[in-house]
Amino acid sequence: MASAEDLMDIYKEAYVKDPIVLQAKANRNTALAAVDEATAALLPQIDVVGSLSANHTSIMPGTNERADARTASAGINLSQALWRHASWASRTIAQKTAAQQDLVYNDALQNLIMRTATAYFNILSARDNLTFAKAYQEALRLQLNEATRRFQVGLIAETDQLQAQADYDLSSAQVIAAENQLINSYEELRKLIGRTTSDLAELDAKRFSPMPVQRSRQNILQTAEENNLALQAAIIGRDIAKDNITLAQTGHEPTLDLVGSLSTSYSDYSTEVPNAQEDGNTHEGTIGITLNLPVFHGGAVTAQVKQAEEQYVVASENLENTHRTVVADVNNGYNNVSAAISSVRAYEQLVKSAESSLRSVKAGYEVGTRTMSDVLDATQSFYSAQESLSAARYNYIISRLSLLYTQGTLTVADIEAVNRGLID
Repeated sequence: MASAEDLMDIYKEAYVKDPIVLQAKANRNTALAAVDEATAALLPQIDVVGSLSANHTSIMPGTNERADARTASAGINLSQALWRHASWASRTIAQKTAAQQDLVYNDALQNLIMRTATAYFNILSARDNLTFAKAYQEALRLQLNEATRRFQVGLIAETDQLQAQADYDLSSAQVIAAENQLINSYEELRKLIGRTTSDLAELDAKRFSPMPVQRSRQNILQTAEENNLALQAAIIGRDIAKDNITLAQTGHEPTLDLVGSLSTSYSDYSTEVPNAQEDGNTHEGTIGITLNLPVFHGGAVTAQVKQAEEQYVVASENLENTHRTVVADVNNGYNNVSAAISSVRAYEQLVKSAESSLRSVKAGYEVGTRTMSDVLDATQSFYSAQESLSAARYNYIISRLSLLYTQGTLTVADIEAVNRGLID
């Protein structure tokens, strides 16, 4: 019998199959190639050229006088930018864009950990909910049978039997909803790995023990401001926008290029006219400097500068928004972890209390001091408490990982630690 797939099995497969990560990787590689392209504009440009031509000319129509010529030529053209501020600015922008895309790619990797863990534990949560829903349904079925038997012999009123029937019917609808939720949860996981799965390792509830955050809120916020990948990418985005202003302003600046060429040609003349050109080789070499000074281009450069300045405002506001989001996420994440720990402890106690209460109510019902409605309410409370405890455990795990992600420090080691808390 094959063992159940665990969180690490799913993550390793998602790492090589997830479209979002693969897209981010391709974007990073594209940006790196753009750096080489921008650098090329600063390096010598060398072209080898050649031509072969034949020419036939009739000197005098109606006579045999003609001039034929065949010419072959080859040469090398060279150009080297001496001063092109735009090319240097473009290279700087390309380098920063590559650095930004590298951050985006690494953020996608951390986000993959979050999406994998979230999808995985959503399945476990939905599976638990279905288990509890079926157990609740079975408990209500037994109580319905008991209520029907008692009603038939006149021990309880018809209203008690009808209440038991209504609660059982409701539980059947809840089972259907839980089954549908589980199916949908599996679909979310399929989006990551491109296939369906059914047998997943479950959380070892007996060994599960939530740990409080060891660092202060302010310390975590400082780490996030220094390492959050989305924030770092936004900082570079603002810098790129500023460099784009410089690039646009270069449209007013002169350019200076070194140009040179070296060529040789051979001509073969075949003619029947006097004083025709002689066959021979021709060699030619040139070198010079080309200066281009923009004077007026219809206001295009001014418009480009204005656009770049407005884009800088956009990038600056995006940075501010990203920073505020990070601060909010840190505070929310810190609160969520603390609340999740308290919730787990509270629900653990609630499950114990609800179980004791259910036993007590059932005993009271047997001796006639409690009604069927009391039993149904106690049963519902017991299974609801179990469902809430299960959800609180998963919520703690996701909240803890999310806080690490907000700090920009989430690694594979973190989900390996979570994975050690799973059992087949």
